[in-house]
Amino acid sequence: MLDGRSLTTEALLSIAEGRANVECAPDALERVRVARATVEGIISRGEVVYGINTGFGALVNTRIDASDLERLQLNLIRSHATAVGTPMTNQEVRAMMAVRLNSLLAGHSGVHEDPLRQIEALLNHAITPIVPRLGSLGASGDLAPLSHVALALIGEGDVNHDGVSKPAKEALTECGLVPCKLRAKDGLSLINGTSQMTSLLALASERLHALLPLADAVLCMSLEARRCTVRPFEPQVHAVRPHAGQQHVAARVMRLMEGSANLADHADCERVQDAYSFRCSPQVHGVTYERATALASVVGIELNAVTDNPLVFPDPSNPGPHEVVSQGNFHGEILGQTADAMSLALFEQASMSERRMDQLLDPARSGGRPFLARQSGLESGLMIVHYVAGASLSELHGHVMPRSAFSTVTSGGQEDHVSMGATACMNLMLAIDRFTEVLAAELLIAAEAAEDLSIPMSESMTYLHRMVRRDVAPLTTDRSTAEDLRVLAQRLGDRRWCSEFAGSSSLMPKA
Repeated sequence: MLDGRSLTTEALLSIAEGRANVECAPDALERVRVARATVEGIISRGEVVYGINTGFGALVNTRIDASDLERLQLNLIRSHATAVGTPMTNQEVRAMMAVRLNSLLAGHSGVHEDPLRQIEALLNHAITPIVPRLGSLGASGDLAPLSHVALALIGEGDVNHDGVSKPAKEALTECGLVPCKLRAKDGLSLINGTSQMTSLLALASERLHALLPLADAVLCMSLEARRCTVRPFEPQVHAVRPHAGQQHVAARVMRLMEGSANLADHADCERVQDAYSFRCSPQVHGVTYERATALASVVGIELNAVTDNPLVFPDPSNPGPHEVVSQGNFHGEILGQTADAMSLALFEQASMSERRMDQLLDPARSGGRPFLARQSGLESGLMIVHYVAGASLSELHGHVMPRSAFSTVTSGGQEDHVSMGATACMNLMLAIDRFTEVLAAELLIAAEAAEDLSIPMSESMTYLHRMVRRDVAPLTTDRSTAEDLRVLAQRLGDRRWCSEFAGSSSLMPKA
């Protein structure tokens, strides 16, 4: 039930994945009708208001005759549907559609309810517009991508339906639907908003919610394999530097490592301190956790925000142009900067992960099998897994460059600062992919190193090790590990894997 006020990332994900239908809340539709009456009143009184009966962008001072208002909206959609690049996934497009619909249901856009009913119908009939990925500048809303969605509403462009690509009008007909008629301001309301960047950031937040607890578990497997001490994770240490993320990660590690006979047996060894990549992990992983928490907070607000321009604030007792306000809620700066900060944090944590791999593979420091090979020299073991992690880390380093630190002047100087928020959010999705690959490499190496332990690990790590071994056999001789890495990356990115581990271990406290 979408009402413009209560959409969550969990609900959005269920819509995006096709596990839930949507319905426009009746009270929200009533707000839509009230705002629509404001727009129609302005038109009937012959008042001139931007976005209703004027041109757009630099053409703001061009008045449009009442007889051309519907044509104006069609021209807007057709001209702005110019995105390029690889198509967004069906999941991403469905999320974008749901975010746009929810925003319009807040009742401040002046849109007619017919386009909202059409979005609702497309989502429920699994008709997904084909939307090229690139085109938004993160201000004036995500104009180009959303225009491709709007094309499908009016029976133009192409869609995915029943597993095949087909013309939108054909899919509408198959489902007993007809192309939607656009009235004054409808087109602008459909495309002027932060829906692409918000949906991508929301999907990123859901991925991280499952991935980051597992990243801490991978760290713990490395702690066991390297036979480290957990004293740097003790609560007293973090109480005197009480950053929330640092404390959170340290508490999780202590819980996961409870009962480790392996570490207890190594407590009095000659090693005084562990390397920074182990000892300082709460201080680094903790930053990632805090960035993810901030990201979730931003997304929670943006999912129920009204982000188009102009906005309508109905005043039935005193009607007039003052009911419509031109403003800048479409600017995605907060989304872009949030995504960029998250990408940087992921890179730093992945850098630490790569260093732990080196510690586990180097016999001079681990005291174990060189590169974990069974026959050193004759075999290379997991040497190249470390290389692959380095390659993914290098790609991830490229994602650290902030996309929001760039603007370009458009629309004849009228739109003279943009956020590149959509680019930053797409960049974050790619950064999460690379981060997951690095984690998969560490987990593969740590699980193999754990094969040499003679004393039991903690119950949690023993269970995680069994989970790994369901998909990846231990080394007996050299083999290609490409499929092993692919499968582990897939498992780490699967919410069900996180749920299984959380239900069978001491993963609490959860993110």
